[in-house]
Amino acid sequence: MPSTSPARLSAKPDSVLIVALSARSLALAAARAGYRAAVVDLFGDVDTRRLAERSITAPGDLGQGFEAEALIEAARKLAPAKEEFSGLVYGSGLESRPELLARLARGRQLWGNRPAVLRAIKDPAIFFDLLDRQGLPHPEVRTKPPAEMAGWLVKGIGGAGGGHVRPLAGVSKTADQYYQRRVSGRPVSCLFLADGRNASLLGWSEQWPSPDRDHPFRFGGAVQPAGVPPALARTVTAALPLLVKETGLVGLNSLDLMLDDAGEFHLLEINPRPGASLDVFDGEGPQALFGRHVAACKGRLLSGWRPPKRASAMSVVYADRLLRVPRNISYPPWLADRPAPGARIELGAPVCTVMAAAANAEAARHLVLARGRRVLDALAAGAGGLLAEGAG
Repeated sequence: MPSTSPARLSAKPDSVLIVALSARSLALAAARAGYRAAVVDLFGDVDTRRLAERSITAPGDLGQGFEAEALIEAARKLAPAKEEFSGLVYGSGLESRPELLARLARGRQLWGNRPAVLRAIKDPAIFFDLLDRQGLPHPEVRTKPPAEMAGWLVKGIGGAGGGHVRPLAGVSKTADQYYQRRVSGRPVSCLFLADGRNASLLGWSEQWPSPDRDHPFRFGGAVQPAGVPPALARTVTAALPLLVKETGLVGLNSLDLMLDDAGEFHLLEINPRPGASLDVFDGEGPQALFGRHVAACKGRLLSGWRPPKRASAMSVVYADRLLRVPRNISYPPWLADRPAPGARIELGAPVCTVMAAAANAEAARHLVLARGRRVLDALAAGAGGLLAEGAG
């Protein structure tokens, strides 16, 4: 496992171990909030290594996640489990593996949802029963394959990022999946903080997919703010404290739903950890969300946070062919998760993340997608220097 340094991060009050399949957004959020981070992820991209005081990559992939023993060993090397070490914060990659999270958390303060909370939130029988008891609408869900295939989706239990979602037709049954009737609408999400008893809704974003042949619902990007009807906002604001009390959720979480043109909605899932929306909502100083996440995990919902003044968008760029990053690559400030010069990127693999801000959400989304196309065109041409020309 390559590391930026063999040294370990010393235990201090502002030190944190971050574990995620892709940890750059969390590492940036920690830095904005004044934390010193040791980071374990799959990619070890240029940005993550720059932001982290120590970092190391652990083997695995986006579909199957981390190799368990290698992850435990990587965490041990960087941030040995000690009572005085500040905390462990996790992102994507552990929702379906609460037992692995439990091992990581031994001897460390867990600043995030406990393994038991993950099990409940990601168990379709428990979660959708909770929605039924609260009178909250959701698509029809089954644990056994429906007789008719049309109009049904297969979802992996604990899956994240949309890559685990497929139409039912042609998918073989496994033990770690469930079935959900497909509903129409646009995907929106509310970001919220929870302290185990109450909740504070921070803002709304809209998502879009970046499909390929094998992953028709793969996550593509997000933009904030998202326009939602006032009635929906009131319903979700009232529902969040009830969901939190029932589940014990803490920290930053997001609630995903489908919203149609008539204002009708269906709740889909809760993502029980900080996610991609950090890139469009996070700010500096008092607006830094990482510190608020830690405070909420300790039982305090801090007041005074405000959404960004400008609309902002982020988009994951996936390789549309085999790519080689030029040795002379020069990156613009709106590009993150920067691959190392000379890196080989396989077809379908994530290349980087691009950002944009504009006067409104439509303009921000248009700009971020244009920047993504520019990245792919420049890499395909082997002209890394093109990325440094102008603001893009």
